[in-house]
Amino acid sequence: MNAATRRPRGKQVSYELREFSSPTSERMSKDDAAIHVVGGSEREGRRVIRLTAPIERMRERSVLTGREWAGLDKYRTHWTLAGMEPSCGSVDLNRVFAANPSQRAGMAMGAPQLHHRQQFEAGRTELGNRTAIVVDRIVLEDWTLESAGYTLGWRSKPQAIAAATEMLRDAGYRLSKLWGLG
Repeated sequence: MNAATRRPRGKQVSYELREFSSPTSERMSKDDAAIHVVGGSEREGRRVIRLTAPIERMRERSVLTGREWAGLDKYRTHWTLAGMEPSCGSVDLNRVFAANPSQRAGMAMGAPQLHHRQQFEAGRTELGNRTAIVVDRIVLEDWTLESAGYTLGWRSKPQAIAAATEMLRDAGYRLSKLWGLG
């Protein structure tokens, strides 16, 4: 008996075909989904927005106050506008591999970018090393609270989440105070 004539074993799998643009009703019913439906009917003109950043979801669940969220968001904004966000570069295989001094890797490209780098560094200094590591992982790299808590040395999931949450809330408050928000 060859492989082409064998009957598949096990439980039959059923599947449903649906549009990729719309989440399932089960996903929409979850509390932590942070999904917003904007306008339109079932088929036309409907937009589904998913807030994926952990601080956005924490704000939706009222874990972060408006002031704490504003401080963390400004921290993320300074990081992005400072040009420190990683990018996907490509290699040009048709050129000779050599350093290009005109690209000034690692340096600010102008006065606005320099300003944002200085503000970002002021925020990191305000937070301190240990807190800045947790904030960077959650706010800038979109790690989960659990993963960031494990880097602090906590072994259990609830303790890791609680420790990361408290550090994030404290950091948000201190950053908002530094930049005069809220």
